[in-house]
Amino acid sequence: MRGLTSIGKSYRPVRIQVLDWRPAAILVSFRAPEALRRFPDPQEKTMNITVIGRGNIGGGLADLWERAGHKVERLGRGGGDAGAADAVLIAVPGDAVQAALSSVTGLSGKTVLDATNLYGEVKPPAGFGSNAEYVKSVTGGPTAKVFNTNIAALYPQIADARARPSNLWSGDEEARRVVEQLNTDAGYEAVRLGDLSQAATQESIAHAIIAIAQNGLGAFVYRMATPEQL
Repeated sequence: MRGLTSIGKSYRPVRIQVLDWRPAAILVSFRAPEALRRFPDPQEKTMNITVIGRGNIGGGLADLWERAGHKVERLGRGGGDAGAADAVLIAVPGDAVQAALSSVTGLSGKTVLDATNLYGEVKPPAGFGSNAEYVKSVTGGPTAKVFNTNIAALYPQIADARARPSNLWSGDEEARRVVEQLNTDAGYEAVRLGDLSQAATQESIAHAIIAIAQNGLGAFVYRMATPEQL
């Protein structure tokens, strides 16, 4: 699939202060991975993960999760079965989500992470506000929108970051444990935007990520944290 890609190689930090959210202001730093401080991963149990999509995002995350000790099955256009999966990632072009899900069996009740993005004139399936809400209607299990707002070309550099970059997610509370562990194991810190009703907002944020990269910053990661955590 087409993931978020890097444009240029010049980096500079940007700090944004958001007021009136909580007593301590939240700072958002956009930085190159090497500008952040790394800290160790916690010990978590391994999972069986089915990844639908072998592109930049699907293939890149599959590599990271395998290195973290998970067992990953990679499915392409031919589909397959996800019956043995503890978690499923769907990482296909936004307009291919219906076809992709229809080619995979064993999805009922599974925890599914939706990393699709809607580019150009692509819209969610009719009757749904977001691709993630459509995914949940098909699988009926815990669903989260995640891994759609970071640049896949930087995955190989995340392990060298001095601190964990943030990664936005929105979705069901029941998906939290899986989302947080698989973010941790990919080198990110999950930051929740809200429940699944916020998935459409998160899908639109991908356009802002691309615009920032294309207008001077180049490929970047971001960290959302209180001031003392930066």
